[in-house]
Amino acid sequence: MKRLLLVFITFTFSLILTGCWSQKELTDLAIISVLGIDLAEDGRLIGTLQIINPGNVAGGMQGGGGTEGPPVTVYTSTGDSVTELSRSASRKISRSLYYAHTNLLVISEDLAKNQDISTILDAIERDAEFRITADVVIARGVKASELVKVLTPIDKIPANKVIKTLKFSEQQWGEFMSTSVQDTIKDLASPGKEPVITGFNLYGDAEEGKKLEGTQATEPVTSLGATGLAAFKNGKLLGWVEGEKARGTVWVLDKIKQTAIGVEYKGQKESIIYQVIRQKTKVSGTVQKGKPKITINIAAEGDIGETKVPIDLTDPNVLLSLEKKLDKEIKKEITMAINEAQKNKADIFGFGQSIHRSYPKEWKKLQKEWDSVHFADLEVEVNVEAYIRRTGLRNNPHFK
Repeated sequence: MKRLLLVFITFTFSLILTGCWSQKELTDLAIISVLGIDLAEDGRLIGTLQIINPGNVAGGMQGGGGTEGPPVTVYTSTGDSVTELSRSASRKISRSLYYAHTNLLVISEDLAKNQDISTILDAIERDAEFRITADVVIARGVKASELVKVLTPIDKIPANKVIKTLKFSEQQWGEFMSTSVQDTIKDLASPGKEPVITGFNLYGDAEEGKKLEGTQATEPVTSLGATGLAAFKNGKLLGWVEGEKARGTVWVLDKIKQTAIGVEYKGQKESIIYQVIRQKTKVSGTVQKGKPKITINIAAEGDIGETKVPIDLTDPNVLLSLEKKLDKEIKKEITMAINEAQKNKADIFGFGQSIHRSYPKEWKKLQKEWDSVHFADLEVEVNVEAYIRRTGLRNNPHFK
């Protein structure tokens, strides 16, 4: 009986214990950090894969363990589809392509203008390894391959440079926003909402940016930076939204983390700087007698970050006056963004989704001509309430 019991226990544990049937050795993997996709002249896709060199990254910043070689290696392949170009790259790489650590997808502006990006994202979504939480950016004015090939000085892996720049710009500047593969797919598939993706540009000499020597200079000869929001319609790039219109777009989308707004005081433009520390945007839709209407309510809180003119910040009436100016300035940016989108007949704000959620029956009648008719002439009411929470240590600045 003891032997039978021992055999039974051994057999039971053999069923529940995991094995190493699917193990993958690190030396057999080509870890891809970035996938860039361009459009060739013949209509085919050009894929650029940024592959991490683990031996050149580990400890390299502290001088121990890293070598003098580049932290990444770039390979290029061509195909009629994303799947084909990925498999085609295996002819040049001695390791198995591993997309589980791919945190960035770069799509060229030319490709986004001429081809529905849904076909690109479809292959990525179906790939069990590829993370749908990876960030998406549009290579503006340059090829995606040029962005992917640039080496960066502070962040050894260029993908981290782009992702961190995107995150910090979103948190501090207010004119950009991070968009994942999942978010983009959701916007493409959802009626009443078009995608918005941040653009990235290359500044300096693209060829010099490929060289490792460029990362050792005190002033890099080549750098990457966020520039504008790419607005889409029917899966294709429609145009770019920049400046105050871009920030107005981010306001409506409830993506503002922090930003600085300048308002006029005593006849001097942007003489008072207001730093937004938190905000909340609420969008609601109604349909009356078959006519849709959108109401946007925004509550913002912030501090006085800078004053360029004499002002008594201890006076409640002065603060109330500043808050009204801030309300007006934020509303102006939002109105500009909405007017631009209505002119392009592209609902990048998801106003259609708001109508769909609250009035599903009416939405069925409006959906077919939403962008071209209803959204283009949509009545939008914008209400803003900005609050000044702190004025800083100097309440009454003196200027000579």
